[in-house]
Amino acid sequence: MQSFDPEQALVEVRREFGEHGGVAPSISRSATFTVIDPAVMPEIFQGLRGPDKGGCFLYSRHFNPTVDVLARYLAAMEGTEFALCTASGMSAIACTLLQLCKGGDHIVSSDTIYGGTHALLEDLLPEMDITTTFVDPADTAGFEEAITPATRVLYTETVGNPTLKTADIAALARLAHRHGLKLVVDNTFTPMMISPARLGADVVVYSMTKFINGAGDLIAGAVCADREFIYRLMDLHTGRVMLLGPTIDPRSAFDIIQRLPHLGMRMREHSRRAQAIAERLAELGAPVTYPGLPDFAQHQLVTAMINRGYGYGGMLTLDCGTRERAEKLMAILQNEERFGLIAVSLGYFDTLMSCSGSSTSSEIAPEKQAEMGLSPGLLRIAVGYTGRLEARLVQIERAVRAAGLV
Repeated sequence: MQSFDPEQALVEVRREFGEHGGVAPSISRSATFTVIDPAVMPEIFQGLRGPDKGGCFLYSRHFNPTVDVLARYLAAMEGTEFALCTASGMSAIACTLLQLCKGGDHIVSSDTIYGGTHALLEDLLPEMDITTTFVDPADTAGFEEAITPATRVLYTETVGNPTLKTADIAALARLAHRHGLKLVVDNTFTPMMISPARLGADVVVYSMTKFINGAGDLIAGAVCADREFIYRLMDLHTGRVMLLGPTIDPRSAFDIIQRLPHLGMRMREHSRRAQAIAERLAELGAPVTYPGLPDFAQHQLVTAMINRGYGYGGMLTLDCGTRERAEKLMAILQNEERFGLIAVSLGYFDTLMSCSGSSTSSEIAPEKQAEMGLSPGLLRIAVGYTGRLEARLVQIERAVRAAGLV
């Protein structure tokens, strides 16, 4: 177990109050910012002044006071020097990889990743002469075998979307640093539960749309890293976030700020309910996969990585075998049992369900889905925390029996 407590880190970080003493920080929606002394403006453009160097702001695509508050809180939660907020998880991933790689470079990536990320690596980046080799996230030796002289980045999700295969972050960090590479980890499934930076990751990215925000009402992303890398992303001449412009709206940043204090409580409840549902399904003999079950292939690894008290996460899968059976089960769960909603995304207070192969992983070719262990009937369930748990257990038992899974 890791001794780092992200909730305590959030408590200890400098609290930001509103401009009139409000307990909530102010929302700064200004697009541009004035200076009193004209000589200050050139110094901002030269990088001599900034939010942490004289408290100077320039333009909200560059830095914004409200967004900076969220970034400081995220850095504290993640255990990194700095953080940067973006307009989406995909923009956080894309800008990070484009900052670390140029034409002719190579990435070694887990093959078990979100479909949009897979499309970025497999289809878009090769147009910029950046290539990727995909390997099993559980096979650290496979990452090493795939490294070439052109490799610059190892990329993985902590817990893979959607199969839940787990990467050994500490081992990958040692491997990356031995070869002079950067390890980039998408921790969207496991905020607070696992802290990749504390395990050696150089850059941690998030889709804050999911668990971190938790309300299903906005799109946002984050990059957590050291000060030097964040400032590279925001450089006026070559910063990928600065020049590509995926700017998060200050109002969205404020909403996430207000929800961060109860992220820990939410993650514990997501985990508690997912654990109970997974155990009930396992007792019934249903084809369930969940990191908290003793028969999960990497149960011991996950147990060693998690921060004490947050459980094993809110994501589980049911392998229905075929897309038709998965869709039948989803229809029963939503329309008859009112167990959850057929929708993509995750981290919402209601349970969300999707058949990954034909939805969030549909960018991945069927033969590659098979290689990564993604069944066409794999049902991804992001367990919410509405309703009584006892009632939810009854509902899902009735549904899997009606669908013929047990």
